[in-house]
Amino acid sequence: MPGIDECLTEAMTLPGARGASLVDWTSGLALGTAGESPVGDHETTAAETAELARSAAEFDTFLATDDDAGGTGGAGGSGDDGRPEKAGGPPVEDLIVTTRAGYHVLRFVETSFDSSVFLHLWLDRETGNLALARMRLRGIAEKLVLG
Repeated sequence: MPGIDECLTEAMTLPGARGASLVDWTSGLALGTAGESPVGDHETTAAETAELARSAAEFDTFLATDDDAGGTGGAGGSGDDGRPEKAGGPPVEDLIVTTRAGYHVLRFVETSFDSSVFLHLWLDRETGNLALARMRLRGIAEKLVLG
């Protein structure tokens, strides 16, 4: 089972990959990086993408419900505050941000502990394949071993 470095190396083999990182969205720290950073500094990129990931993971709008998931894999009811309980793992699978020059794909990683990490892949818009990147990042995230 591959660790962080192996997974980031694999992500960098995707067509158009410019940079990749594994980020803890709670702290905003990069746990590993490969390739370039859009702003020239991987730590700044990690902190900025963590803000986006944290917002998506914590906003009620993105919480899955039984109705959304067709009765499978959604939230299991209401919590003490009346809001839907989160299903296992992060409520969001991935985020895609499109810029004039590229794509940023943030893939949340489900872990055996409190999931608060995501893979960030920066793709060149001209040579990247967004659909392929999304499918391959899912596979990379599923086989990533943390700990």
